Amino acid sequence: MSAVERYARESHLADTHTGLPMPEAPIFDDVRDERRHRKQRLAATLRLFGKFGFGEGISGHVSVRDPEHLDQFWVNPFGVSFSLVTVGDLICVDEKGNVVDGRHPVNPSAFVIHSQIHGMRADAEAAAHAHTTHSRALGALSQLLDPLDQESAAFFNDQVLYDDYQGPSITVEQGRDIAEKLGDKRAILLRHHGLITVGTSLEAAVHWFFIFDSCARVQLLSMAAGTPKPMTDAQALAAKDGFGDSQVAWFSFQLLYEEITKEQPDLLEE
Repeated sequence: MSAVERYARESHLADTHTGLPMPEAPIFDDVRDERRHRKQRLAATLRLFGKFGFGEGISGHVSVRDPEHLDQFWVNPFGVSFSLVTVGDLICVDEKGNVVDGRHPVNPSAFVIHSQIHGMRADAEAAAHAHTTHSRALGALSQLLDPLDQESAAFFNDQVLYDDYQGPSITVEQGRDIAEKLGDKRAILLRHHGLITVGTSLEAAVHWFFIFDSCARVQLLSMAAGTPKPMTDAQALAAKDGFGDSQVAWFSFQLLYEEITKEQPDLLEE
C-alpha cells in the first residue's frame, strides 16, 4: 500500500495533547515517494505565496530538506514567479551551492540563508522567507509580535529580531549570522528585510509564516487604532500550548494545500 493510500485510508487520530481529530503525517516506504510528496507541498507553498501577494520580484524563497540526502535541500529557482512555479521547476542544492537536480539556477540569497539554517538546525526540515508588507512594517518599528491574540501567542518567547542589516544577504557569512541569531526559535524578523520561519515539517514552517504575517497586520492595525492590551504571560503560554503545536500547524496547512491544488492543478506538473 502506498503512502498516499495509507494516508487516505487511515482514520486514526494523531497522538497529541490537543485532543483534536487530526490525522498523522504519512509514513513512506519509498524515499522517492517522500521526495515527490515534499516537492508537491513546496510547489503548492510557492503558489500560495503568489496568491497571497508575497512576491517581490526575484526576492523570497522556501526550502525543504531532501529526505535522503540530508545535506541537500529543494528550493524555488531564481527568476521564476511564485505564481508560475511547478514541481518540475524546483531545484535541489547541496551544501556548496551546486544545483544537483533541476534546470534552473539558484538564488544566491536562497543558498546562503537556507544552507546555513539547515546546516545548524537538524530539526529544521524547512524554512520560509519572503519580504511581506506587514513583516517589513513591523520590522521597521523594531518590534516583534506581542501576544495580542491566540495566533500571535504561538510565537511567545519563540521569535527574535535581527537588526544587523549589512545589505542583501549574498555571502555565507551573512547567512551564518542570521542562522546563529535565529538559534532555536521558530521565527526571525529581519529589520529592513523580511521574515523567516522554520519548522519540523514544511507544512509547519509555512503555517508559521502565514500566521506571523497575519498577526503582524493585526498588531499594526491595533496600534494605529489605539493602545493594544496583550495577554499576560500565563495567558500567552496557555494559548501557545494549542496554537503553537506543530501538529496543529501541519494539519492547518493541509487545508491550504487542498485549496490551491484544486484551484491551480498545473502546479503538480513534473
